[in-house]
Amino acid sequence: MASSTLICDSEPWKDLQAHVDDINKTHLRDLMNDTNRCQSMMVEFDGILLDYSRQRANLDTLNKLFNLAEAARVKEKINRMFNGEHINSTENRSVLHVALRAPRDAVINSDGKNVVPEVWHVLDKIRDFSERVRSGAWVGATGKTLKDVVAIGIGGSFLGPLFVHTALQAEAEAIECARGRQLRFLANVDPIDVARNITGLNPETTLVVVVSKTFTTAETMLNARTMREWISSALGPQAVAKHMVAVSTNLKLVEQFGIDPNNAFAFWDWVGGRYSVCSAVGVLPLSLQYGFSIVEKFLKGASSVDQHFFSAPFEKNIPVLLGLLSVWNVSFLGYPARAILPYSQALEKLAPHIQQVSMESNGKGVSIDGVPLPYQTGEIDFGEPGTNGQHSFYQLIHQGLCHYAKSLCKKRGRVIPCDFIGVVKSQQPIYLKDEVVSNHDELMSNFFAQPDALAYGKTPEQLQKENVPEHLVSHKTFSGNRPSLSILLPSLNAYNIGQLLAIYEHRVAVQGFVWCINSFDQWGVELGKSLATQIRKQLHASRKKKESVEGFNFSTKMLITRYLKASADVPSDPSTLLPNI
Repeated sequence: MASSTLICDSEPWKDLQAHVDDINKTHLRDLMNDTNRCQSMMVEFDGILLDYSRQRANLDTLNKLFNLAEAARVKEKINRMFNGEHINSTENRSVLHVALRAPRDAVINSDGKNVVPEVWHVLDKIRDFSERVRSGAWVGATGKTLKDVVAIGIGGSFLGPLFVHTALQAEAEAIECARGRQLRFLANVDPIDVARNITGLNPETTLVVVVSKTFTTAETMLNARTMREWISSALGPQAVAKHMVAVSTNLKLVEQFGIDPNNAFAFWDWVGGRYSVCSAVGVLPLSLQYGFSIVEKFLKGASSVDQHFFSAPFEKNIPVLLGLLSVWNVSFLGYPARAILPYSQALEKLAPHIQQVSMESNGKGVSIDGVPLPYQTGEIDFGEPGTNGQHSFYQLIHQGLCHYAKSLCKKRGRVIPCDFIGVVKSQQPIYLKDEVVSNHDELMSNFFAQPDALAYGKTPEQLQKENVPEHLVSHKTFSGNRPSLSILLPSLNAYNIGQLLAIYEHRVAVQGFVWCINSFDQWGVELGKSLATQIRKQLHASRKKKESVEGFNFSTKMLITRYLKASADVPSDPSTLLPNI
């Protein structure tokens, strides 16, 4: 397709638009009665089962989506990504997070150079360093073992590693490897986050990992300077070199900060922040906590899905199927949101991480060629582990205004497609004598029930047969026909966690490939940051020089003025004050 042509001008797109009317004539109750259809909508790979039979789609829908993928050249774009071509065209970069978990003997080129040896050079360096810290060969300034780690980073330098750390905390092998150690993540520039992270820690036994590619990220570097002061005030400035390391490419600023450049761990500009958990960004703090062998299993799990994504035919390709179904839901059925509902408390940080991966990647309004888009892209992602979410927002998911319930919202309504994620074997099984089922069986009973409740609903006729009082029938009616899909994992070890991460990463890429947008830049993040810089200068001038607030609109001026007046007790030249909890 020529650069001036949008995917919505293609025949497959128009074919899908016309197909919506056919789907709107059906209900999931009827679609679920077709056993052959349901059976064909189940895909298995490496122990993972995907069941997408509760999507508002039939086999004809899938064929039309495959035609759309062909028109959008999705396979070609996947190949270009794995070949290291500069598919991030606005930043003129390769997109090679797959290289971060590739086998040592793999060949993945960027600008004519195989990057895999560089990746493994850093991984080997992390293995060596983390083993020295964990064994006590590397000690702090006073000779004590460093058993506590605070990782400083924000956005992709925080959400991905936190997701993996949280998912591993209750896993038996990981527990044993982490015994006596703790890992904390400092992201928010809010001083409360600093206070919470240093509470109960001893500077003598704490190692700080500063994660910033350029070593200039405002929030991260202020938090880094704060932690540097926390260490220096207790142990002296010379202790910084033993208690702080960096994940960065800017060795000059790392050294100026006081960190030995030899203790800086590199990553590359072909790694986007939200795709960086498999780089030193995540691998270093996670290896310090759990040991490199656990993290290597996580990388192998992600790599297994990478190869599946690259080689499997689309009709059996889990990330491709998920991506195409998301395009169908967003751009054709008009469902702007998606709920990520893991039935495992260990996955409580999955939704926040995927929220960034998805919304920062595909929250775009122009094509990769800069042409304004006349169709919807991106999803509003949110989620909470089951069964907690059932007692929170499921009410709206079950009974919020449905897309066909009122003529005024025939096209778009509050229908929220759901991803249900279940695990066969619990990380921490519990059995109680005389209980009907185990705790995990109780959890999984809800995992199996909720998708059917959304699909089938409950009709007024069913309620009347149950002798529900007439005045309550409308309140207890569930329209159903609300789409979901189910992902069933065999267990939740490091390998499976890596698989799940890669599935969602590649799903997002497929969506972007179809929509013809650049899923790998994030210019929308920059505007607010540049405006914050102006306000930061104003606050400094007002605090230090008592200058009046100028150069802002009336609302912003009044808010800043009110803030300065109400916080006038802040000294203009304060002494260092650290949190005290």
